[in-house]
Amino acid sequence: MNDYRYYLDNGIFDIQKGNFKNAIDNLNKSIEIKNDFEIAYFYRAAAYQAMERFDEAMLDYTKAIQINEKMTDAYYNRARIVLSRKDIKNPDISSAVEDLEKALQLDEKFIDALYAMAAAHKKLGNYATALTYLEKLLDIEPEAINARAFKKLLLQKYLKKN
Repeated sequence: MNDYRYYLDNGIFDIQKGNFKNAIDNLNKSIEIKNDFEIAYFYRAAAYQAMERFDEAMLDYTKAIQINEKMTDAYYNRARIVLSRKDIKNPDISSAVEDLEKALQLDEKFIDALYAMAAAHKKLGNYATALTYLEKLLDIEPEAINARAFKKLLLQKYLKKN
């Protein structure tokens, strides 16, 4: 079989089934046939991310972005890895902020990116900025319970407002 889409589709199917090793094998074959298709790199990165092989995931998200700089979810997922890794003592939060800014340039109503941006700014100690992102999120999705709770925490604990 010499059709990159066949292996891509099988890789995506494997990811949906939670069979990440098979997904990576299929996506590797897809990339061997067509190495300039960002979607294969994106899904291989997602499989690596699910397996907590974060360095490989970061490389593939970066490759997907190099091929197509409008890969909103690749910027978001790369930022999420930086913000959630426990195995790195001092993660580069500013790189996560840059990725989230790019994702939000591409989709200003990207709820998850707005929330992640608030979390990143909280980690940086920029509580008022974090609050701004939560307010943008709540303007779009007023019933976002996690964002409401996060906003309340910022106001009461960090900004000392009732």
